[in-house]
Amino acid sequence: MLNSILLLFGTFGAGEIIIIALVILLLFGGRKIPELMKGLGKGVKSFKQGMNEVEDEIKKSVDEKPNNASNPDKKE
Repeated sequence: MLNSILLLFGTFGAGEIIIIALVILLLFGGRKIPELMKGLGKGVKSFKQGMNEVEDEIKKSVDEKPNNASNPDKKE
């Protein structure tokens, strides 16, 4: 049952995408869509920047651990 529900929502064709776009156009109007897309773009950019910062922190942490482990007499 769950697989059939996931399969139903997992396949979007061109017709469904056009219908969704028309519904969005009707709900928000032509003037609001550019503002929504601008906000969405800023959100995606911010998310990617945050992910890159987390990735950099992880890489720094991994790079620092072998240096500390190789010199056990050194106190921090």
